[in-house]
Amino acid sequence: MRSFDALFEIAADRKGGVDALSKLLQPPANVEDIKQISDDRWLSGMSKSVFQAGFNWKVVDKMWPGFEAAFHGFDLGRCAMLTDEDLADLVSDKRIVRHGTKIRSVQANAVFLIDLANEHGSAAKAFADWPSNDFVGLLALLKKRGSRLGGMTGQYCLRFMGCDSFILSRDVTARLIAEGVVDKTPGSQKSMRAVQDAFNVWTSQSGRSLKEVSRVLAMSIG
Repeated sequence: MRSFDALFEIAADRKGGVDALSKLLQPPANVEDIKQISDDRWLSGMSKSVFQAGFNWKVVDKMWPGFEAAFHGFDLGRCAMLTDEDLADLVSDKRIVRHGTKIRSVQANAVFLIDLANEHGSAAKAFADWPSNDFVGLLALLKKRGSRLGGMTGQYCLRFMGCDSFILSRDVTARLIAEGVVDKTPGSQKSMRAVQDAFNVWTSQSGRSLKEVSRVLAMSIG
């Protein structure tokens, strides 16, 4: 496994130099800012990531005001208490993508966020305080206790919400394979732990965030 400096040099050569590459790197949001995100915005962010998965992101973006209206601003209490009649109405609501299991995930994730808030004071605090050197643990939490938040969906959700995160895109995975961290797309607990260990080494070497390291890995390939 090459050092971060070696990977940074590869990426810089591909992107027109150190300065050009540096301009493409942005740190994650400040932890205190993440803590200020209201729990309804977490449900909105989760839901958007779920509905975008396997679908045209631009279409979902354009329709999102309709989603906000249909789900009452993603108020946790109202979404957690959706009745079968409410869910049936939503399945035929033309303001949203009418995907039954994804619609039901909004209710399940509202319950998940309420539970997190009860445990930590707010869902935002739970996410903001999670240590970046165990990001795979946070992904496992989303997969186990959330609905449809496994794999890339959970990774993109946390990235969009400002959390320090890596995304196992095609290019990042290709770099991990090239460095001998994994031999195929990671999915098992063992392979995800190997990925985390590699990122921990690179963040320690560079003093950079998971997000920045992830971007460097991606740009060393694509």
